[in-house]
Amino acid sequence: MHNERSGFLTFMLTIGLAFLYIPMVLLVIYSFNYSKLVPVWGGWSTRWYKVLFESPEVWEAVSLSLQIAFINATFATLLGALAGLAMVRFGKFRGRTIFGGMLVAPLVMPEVITGLSLLIFFISLKELIGWPLERGFTTITIAHITFSLAYVAVIVQARLTGMGISLEEAAADLGAKPFKVMSAITLPRLAPGLLSGWLLAFCLSLDDLVIASFVTGPGSTTLPILIFSRIREELKQGASIQMAIDSGYNRAFVSILDANITTLIVALILFIIGSGPVQGFAVTLSIGILTSMFTSIIMTRGIVNFVVGGKKIQKLWI
Repeated sequence: MHNERSGFLTFMLTIGLAFLYIPMVLLVIYSFNYSKLVPVWGGWSTRWYKVLFESPEVWEAVSLSLQIAFINATFATLLGALAGLAMVRFGKFRGRTIFGGMLVAPLVMPEVITGLSLLIFFISLKELIGWPLERGFTTITIAHITFSLAYVAVIVQARLTGMGISLEEAAADLGAKPFKVMSAITLPRLAPGLLSGWLLAFCLSLDDLVIASFVTGPGSTTLPILIFSRIREELKQGASIQMAIDSGYNRAFVSILDANITTLIVALILFIIGSGPVQGFAVTLSIGILTSMFTSIIMTRGIVNFVVGGKKIQKLWI
């Protein structure tokens, strides 16, 4: 039985890694393609790297994305760690169920809904108190912290649950103050989880496109927004608005499907080998991924077609 389970886990892990790394390897290989057309191999060349490094727009986007990712990861780790400590160490308290639901809500909600909600929030906030004056660096950072801290909180909860409280109770029995217990025992044992949460939050921020596109403004273009502006590229080539929409979604479909299937495989592995909060996180992540796939592939395309598909538009921002 144990051997069968190990073989199944090895197989699933192999499939997951293949889905994750094969596209990356192909992407690296085709980045040296001389041809302007991606599917057509024109020989080895570094011409596109030269174009990339000479583009000030790319370097500005990279710099902005790294700054946002660093600040987001730091604050998300701090807030997520505090939330995880409250959920695990404080036991039952009034409003715990509601707080726990709000904490994991960003994991379940599609990114489109999260981005739209934050956009409405910032607009309403500006009307009430006059801030933020414009959307950009600050609004993107706040938006990224909002959904990243949920991931950090889940990691911290899983780490704290696995640690137990025996050492902390022993230190308290010997007369250690709560702050001393926290600084000398809890935080050092929690450090791997905090580091994992920080790295995950950094990567999530660096990779985010949907939420950033809702809350950004002129002059604040992150790297994913710059890379995935495919519909605008089609419009520059003289395509109609409907053709641009169809082409953009068709080209993005494979990337969306591959990324989400890989994440679903990882969630399945976590559910099989994990326990407690880890299994809960796997289920929540799976629901969020399936919902996000549905909205990304079907709902948003229908909405965009309905709103702008039949209109004459010279420029379409995404």
